[in-house]
Amino acid sequence: MALISKKKIVYPISSGLRKYLFKYGRVVDFPIHYKDLLRYNTSIPLYDYKGNDTLWETVFYSESDREDIHYNIKKIYALLKAEGDISVMKHLYVDRIDLCSYGNTQPFRVRIVNRINDNFDYFYVKNADASRVYGLELEHLLSPNRISYLVHENTLIEEHIAGIPGEMFMKLHIHDQLLNPIRLAKEFVKFNERCFVRLLGDMHSSNFVIDVTPDFEETHYRIRAIDFDQQSYEGKKSIYLPQYFKQNNALIQLGLNHITSESMVQYQREERALIANRLKSSYKEIEDIIKSMEHDTISTKENIDSLKADLAKHYKNDRFLSCKNMGAILRESLEQVLKK
Repeated sequence: MALISKKKIVYPISSGLRKYLFKYGRVVDFPIHYKDLLRYNTSIPLYDYKGNDTLWETVFYSESDREDIHYNIKKIYALLKAEGDISVMKHLYVDRIDLCSYGNTQPFRVRIVNRINDNFDYFYVKNADASRVYGLELEHLLSPNRISYLVHENTLIEEHIAGIPGEMFMKLHIHDQLLNPIRLAKEFVKFNERCFVRLLGDMHSSNFVIDVTPDFEETHYRIRAIDFDQQSYEGKKSIYLPQYFKQNNALIQLGLNHITSESMVQYQREERALIANRLKSSYKEIEDIIKSMEHDTISTKENIDSLKADLAKHYKNDRFLSCKNMGAILRESLEQVLKK
């Protein structure tokens, strides 16, 4: 089983990473920052519709701060969703601001509502951790999913990634009569391969969602990561393979029951071919982000030495042993895809 024994270090955004973010339009001047949202007066526990504690807290601001904070929060939403067009703010209001006090970066989640039709959306305000920013950008470039996020100084703004939380899906939907177990198991194999190739760790059931799309004949599934803090940080190969987390056992069992070893190898090769195509089509951006990683500190020497030894053994490739940092290890991992 994959186990993480220590809390991950939060790394600041380096000058090299900030230069990359500015070059590719991820840096925007926000009207409000993470530290401003910490000025709340009180908070209360947030419960779900069944009365269960969500472990989030709804925060409240003083009368003098609330109007200004809510207005600037709406401006951030306009930057994230409409390239700063403030006309979209006319019918919006901030319904709730929640704080996840147990998270690595203690994020705020903002619920925005359209007062005309009560439609709502979420986005997140977080401390900018370099590991997470690298993870978001690599997800955008190397996965089938596009990611919208913005950075300014030490604040990170992220869009909400919609889907059924993995843990909830396995509790409530895994035995649904309409479930297509082969398609879902195939998607887990492909998700497992994506995480391993681009070194995204800690993908247990609380850190991904399952997007379910009904089609005219069948149901399609997409597993999407929602937590990127463990991008290229841990030293154990197993941390980068969702198949080794016991929280994912229900999905793993689907694969054992419905997929042959030959089919599994086929799906792995398919996913690696897709990653190779993305590497070729976004070569400039990927080269720039890896160069930034190679000159950055985003892990410990102990983790770097451990991971490169694991991957050298896995791929039977001693070139990993000469890697000096996580950026170099990721470059070598992606090279394996291009070689195949």
